[in-house]
Amino acid sequence: MSKDKVDIFDTTLRDGEQVPGCKLDTKQKLVIAERLDTLGVDIIEAGFPISSPGDFKSVDEIAKIVKNATVCGLTRSVKKDIEVAAEALKHAKRPRIHTGIGTSDSHIQFKFNSTREKILERAVEAVKYAKTFVEDIEFYAEDAGRTDNEYLARVCEAVIKAGATVLNIPDTTGYCLPHEYGAKMKYLRENVKGIEKATLSCHCHNDLGLATANSIEGVINGARQIECTINGIGERAGNTSLEEVVMVLRQHPHLNLDTNINSKLLYDTSQMVSQKMGMIVQPNKAIVGSNAFAHSSGIHQDGVIKKRETYEIIDPEDVGVNESSIVLTARSGRAALAYRAKKVGYELTKVQLDSVYEEFLKYADRKKEVLDSDIHEIIASSPVNVESIV
Repeated sequence: MSKDKVDIFDTTLRDGEQVPGCKLDTKQKLVIAERLDTLGVDIIEAGFPISSPGDFKSVDEIAKIVKNATVCGLTRSVKKDIEVAAEALKHAKRPRIHTGIGTSDSHIQFKFNSTREKILERAVEAVKYAKTFVEDIEFYAEDAGRTDNEYLARVCEAVIKAGATVLNIPDTTGYCLPHEYGAKMKYLRENVKGIEKATLSCHCHNDLGLATANSIEGVINGARQIECTINGIGERAGNTSLEEVVMVLRQHPHLNLDTNINSKLLYDTSQMVSQKMGMIVQPNKAIVGSNAFAHSSGIHQDGVIKKRETYEIIDPEDVGVNESSIVLTARSGRAALAYRAKKVGYELTKVQLDSVYEEFLKYADRKKEVLDSDIHEIIASSPVNVESIV
């Protein structure tokens, strides 16, 4: 059975860059944009053109160099925003204007001091105006996660009629539970007239650690675009992590969903974004963290050495990591020590291993991690003679 394609909308350069202290200059953005294009991202949200001259320039320059992906610029439901975005995108091979407005009662009352009907009118006007500049229009219903489904459906139906090609259903505050977010997508699929003319898109935030789960539940229920960032960076607790959703879909073929992402570039791309933004990737980060394929427990190490799949559901090479890492600590067993000793040039017999292991435990109790250089010292201090095989 052929798999349905899920478009990857990367917003590292817009939503991801809104992290305090992580501002990128145009040159850095161009390097990342080129990598995202090579990675296989379908849409690159290059920035918010009206927000600053620097952002306008970045979107304009990115639009010139991106060869394959759609280049997208964000706007509010304001004519001037839309005009500026259209100007910034004029060199793009595939331009998209991303416009929208808050739709939850909270946003309507407290942010806009408005009414549902007036917000609906503004949404339609924005989409119609954006459509005079480009064909591809994405509409975001900000705080859709807390928007009444019946009203959200009315808004979606109206903006599709006005020309929207993509409907972004953001869980702006990261509040939704996965079954709630999935049910919202299902409701829109079943209750919005003309929904077949538009793509439903997931845009989830990670305030409760549910961004990836919500996005996956969204595509299971009919969405065909996921908005995400490299390393899950973004405001507050961050956005949906690109590498996570890509590998979830790939590791669960029964879902019949996949992306165009070249997963072998994921780790390298993660490192690039981390370095340029000055945002350290937490060691236990799924897929791209330094501990994602590291094993220090003796039981786990023995299993992985015998057969990698015992404790790893992903082949490290599939995401651009050379191999699993067997980390020597006081929790490591003989199998791990023998494995690492062989890597640095020692083929230990059982008798030799038993003796060296006793010395290893004494050493490991004094250090957090035993390094390759330490292994030579441990073997030298062992009462049994061990010859190097190198």
